[in-house]
Amino acid sequence: MILAENIKQRALFEGFNKVGIVGAESLADEGRLLKEWLAQGHHGEMGWMARDVHKRIDPREIFPQARSVVVVALNYFTPHQHQQSPATGKVSRYAWGDDYHDVVKEKLVSLLEWIEEQDPSAEGKVCVDIQPVMDKAWAVRAGLGWLGKHSNVITQEHGSWVFIGELLLNLYLEHDRERVEDHCGTCTLCIDACPTAAITEPYVVDSNKCISYATIELRAPELPAEMDLAGWLYGCDVCQDVCPWNRFEGATSEARFEPRAGNIDVELDEIMELTPESYAARYRGSAMKRAKLAGLQRNARWLTRLQDLHD
Repeated sequence: MILAENIKQRALFEGFNKVGIVGAESLADEGRLLKEWLAQGHHGEMGWMARDVHKRIDPREIFPQARSVVVVALNYFTPHQHQQSPATGKVSRYAWGDDYHDVVKEKLVSLLEWIEEQDPSAEGKVCVDIQPVMDKAWAVRAGLGWLGKHSNVITQEHGSWVFIGELLLNLYLEHDRERVEDHCGTCTLCIDACPTAAITEPYVVDSNKCISYATIELRAPELPAEMDLAGWLYGCDVCQDVCPWNRFEGATSEARFEPRAGNIDVELDEIMELTPESYAARYRGSAMKRAKLAGLQRNARWLTRLQDLHD
């Protein structure tokens, strides 16, 4: 029988920075908060978040054999900075390198294959953001960190610059019981710094006001008239940039998260000149393809318009 500690050591060998193991059970309290958030319409046009809520709350609805959840965190911080040029649009740090879905999934698949070699009775399911799993809730339960007031998970070692993934297993394993205390204290820097006041109260983000939502998930042909992108073309990192816990960050050891050429700040003219073919080639294997060509060009037009108004 494979031991939880052996799995943790293997997860670290695969390149993950933190790992915890908890029981595969219903997230009752977290599910209640999710339902309240959805009822307030804070998910905007992300209708997929309101679908299959029961699957998000209970991992056994996704993988009925699940008995344990292996939760991992992977540091993606690289020490580069934005140029702050009006001719460019800023890109969120998580999308600078290769698509994290591919990187994290590859590592989790390798971990699962190793577990299956050690225990032929083992079966599992890899989850990396795409599956209806409450990643942040599992990370908190597994003791990887706490939920910050900006609604991102904060780890003591790597701040909030981490990707989260899960491996659902049919194995009964020793579970981690201790959670990390909330260390946000009285700090409200993330709330105060949000350019659009999207953090409506501690731990609550209204997607309708969020720059990341507007530039990535919103499919409307035009952005809301009141939306000031603050120079962001894809995503937004302001709430994480000001977080005191992110001053301890160290560079990731995962080379694939190093920025691709032109992915930190993107020339707005370049975006407007993209064709479907050049777009597909430019963003193959990048998380930035999430916004689609129409979304990126809409964002570029909006940034150019705002710059013209400021001039």
